[in-house]
Formats: sequence, structure tokens, C-alpha cells
Amino acid sequence: MSTQQSLELLNQQKDALARLQLLLDNELQQISSRDAEALISVVKEKELLLEQIQQQDEQLATLLPDELTEQQATLKQHILDLVKDCQYRTQINATAVEQGQLRLEHLRNLIVESRAKESLTYDKAGKKHSGTRGSGISA
Repeated sequence: MSTQQSLELLNQQKDALARLQLLLDNELQQISSRDAEALISVVKEKELLLEQIQQQDEQLATLLPDELTEQQATLKQHILDLVKDCQYRTQINATAVEQGQLRLEHLRNLIVESRAKESLTYDKAGKKHSGTRGSGISA
């Protein structure tokens, strides 16, 4: 492979990773806004881009020479830095999803507790009973 071809592949990989950074930022916005449809769209786009990145990576692994020129080495290091940044952003998004799930679980528990309190009744002896014991009024 010529130096020019390898530089083109490296630049394509760099550009794809830069697009991935933007998608990860967009994904975080959609997670925060809880827009499920937009989030699904972003996730699908991200999956396609990740497949492309993986294919390019496989090409580079087989075609890139062992001895890199200074320009190739610099570009490769920049790509590795982008990968680390994308991994960091992915971790942030995962944390945001986990926190969202915890908030939903907490809200669900509050609703269940509220319903339990609403259906709490007492008998003549003053003992607590859950559930409704009739609708109350008969006239």
C-alpha cells in the first residue's frame, strides 16, 4: 500500500471518529430530553457508523505498514486519542442512562407507595387493612 493510500484511510478513520463524537453528544442530549424516537434514530445511525469504523480498522490493520512515516504515526496517534474520547463519552452516556433508570424506579416506587396509602383502611378494632373494603356509600 502506498503512503498516500494509507494516509487516505487514516483520514477517513479520523473523520468517522469525529462524526462518532458528534453522534455521542447528540445521543446524550436525546437521553437527557427523554425523546425515545430521536434516541432510537441516533442509536441506529451510531451502529452503522461503528460498523464502518470497524471495517476501516480491519483494512488498516492489514494494509498499514509496520514502519510508519512521521505523518502516518501522528495521524494514528490522533485517531487513538479520538477513540479514547469516544470511549469516555460512551461511559458518560451509559451513566446518564443508569441515572435515568434509577429515577424511573424511584418514581415507580413512590407511585406504588402512594397507591398503597390510598387503599389503607382500618377495621373496628383499629387494625390496618390494605385494599378497598367497598365503595363506601349505600343510599
